Amino acid sequence: MKVCLGGTFDRFHKVHKALIKKAFELAGKEGFIFIGLTKGEIAKDKRNLKRFKERKEIIEQYIKELGFSSKCRLKPIHDKYGPTLNDDFDVIIVSPETKKTALEINEIRKKNNKKSIKIVEVQFVLAQDHKPISSTRIRNKEIDEEGNIL
Repeated sequence: MKVCLGGTFDRFHKVHKALIKKAFELAGKEGFIFIGLTKGEIAKDKRNLKRFKERKEIIEQYIKELGFSSKCRLKPIHDKYGPTLNDDFDVIIVSPETKKTALEINEIRKKNNKKSIKIVEVQFVLAQDHKPISSTRIRNKEIDEEGNIL
């Protein structure tokens, strides 16, 4: 099974971990994971964004801790689609805020006579205040990476 997910992964937090864990769970022992990490123009609108290299290293360390380094490839993506329009994947992992992009991907794939990618949505993880954990809230110093109120 080939599973993909993508994002900015800034201020690496519980939701990012949940997305990655779900990808490895679905891929199984024989599967493969592609993680697209935004770089360049697509990431430029993010305020106080950590550098690509730093975000990449944090994700790689987390994957290493999980013991899955050998079955994962992490590459830069320069638009919201990454390689999903052309490459074959079985599953795409999304959050509620990125599901719309996955639906667009499948529409474009359909127009290009490619098979759809199964969409698996991982629900938001809530912080102590019962609002979703997000990188924006962490950057704004409302919560920490675990969802604790600051």
